[in-house]
Amino acid sequence: MSLFPQPRWLRRWIRRRMNPLPVDKAALWKGRISIFYSIVAWNALGWVGYMVYTGRNDWAKYYGYKTDEEAQLPQAVRFAKQLNMPNAHVMKFSGLKKTDEYELKDMEVIRSATGATTEKDVSDH
Repeated sequence: MSLFPQPRWLRRWIRRRMNPLPVDKAALWKGRISIFYSIVAWNALGWVGYMVYTGRNDWAKYYGYKTDEEAQLPQAVRFAKQLNMPNAHVMKFSGLKKTDEYELKDMEVIRSATGATTEKDVSDH
């Protein structure tokens, strides 16, 4: 049993068109492919680290795909737009403590006057 089962028709199609490989040749190619994969993964990790180090971790803003207005929106509003949910109840957590809670009505932040703590209030204690 696998996480993503392979369709039977694909397996039959591949087995009809391919010849079986000898075990030693298959092991050789498995080693080559794993070395190639490790080199590509290491370079990708280095590229991501370089982008974060040079301040380009928000690549959409850096390359102009995100406007300044979109960059200033809270993350909850951006997710609500993406999920097409104009009305939502948002709760922010830092660790196991709730730091903020508010409502989104038509993509506008509405804060209740009773008991909503902010990140500043939590850091003061």
